[in-house]
Amino acid sequence: MDGAKSDTPIAVVENFLGAFAAQDLERATALMHDDIVYQNVPLPADRGKAAVIRTLRSFERFVTKFEVTMVNIASNGPIVLTERIDVLSGPWVHLDIWVCGTFEVQDGKVILWRDYFDLAGAAGKLAVGPLRRLFGRA
Repeated sequence: MDGAKSDTPIAVVENFLGAFAAQDLERATALMHDDIVYQNVPLPADRGKAAVIRTLRSFERFVTKFEVTMVNIASNGPIVLTERIDVLSGPWVHLDIWVCGTFEVQDGKVILWRDYFDLAGAAGKLAVGPLRRLFGRA
C-alpha cells in the first residue's frame, strides 16, 4: 500500500480486493457496509450485504482462484476508481479481463462496488477457457 494510512478510501479498496485474492470472504465481508450495492455492469445490481454475499458464493462453484493486478487507482474523497486486470480461474475456467471499478467508501467500508468490463469479450474467453485448460495453456 506504499505507506498509505489503512483507513483511507484507497487502502480500504485495496484491502477489500486483497481479501478476495486471499480467498478470505470473512475479511472482505467485514469491509462491506450493510447497505452495499454491487454491480457488474450491465448485469443487475445486488443490494445489501446478504445479496452480495449470496452472489459471491455462487461464483465459488466455478471460480477457485481470484487474482487482481492493479493498473491504476485514484480517489476523489470517498470515491475510488480502479483500472485493473482480474483473473478468475477454476477447474474449467480461466478468465483474465480488464475491469474498471467504481467504489464508494463510507465509514471505512465499501458501500458501492460497480465494475465495468467487456461482456462480449469475457464471454468469448469463457468459451475457450476449457480448451486452454485441456491443452495446458491457462
